[in-house]
Amino acid sequence: MKTTALETTASTDILPIFQAFSESYRLQVIELLRDRELCACDIANHLEISASKLSFHLKTLREAGLIQGRQEGRWIYYRLNLPRSEERRVGKECRSRW
Repeated sequence: MKTTALETTASTDILPIFQAFSESYRLQVIELLRDRELCACDIANHLEISASKLSFHLKTLREAGLIQGRQEGRWIYYRLNLPRSEERRVGKECRSRW
């Protein structure tokens, strides 16, 4: 079966997302960020991993477009990269689970 250029582009666009979801630490980071923004040090403490190991996983999530970081002084705070309406929906779901 021959692959079209459109199919190839679509598969290469989505590949980083699947790669990001393929590691349990990255899934845990996404779960932690579902309802709040956290600094990298808090994420590392929660996951009990080194800052350098976390940095690798955060880079993968950023490159896949799943999270965003913002610097405030010495700290970098991360949050999910969702449209505003989706952020509100995810936040409501998280609050309803607790």
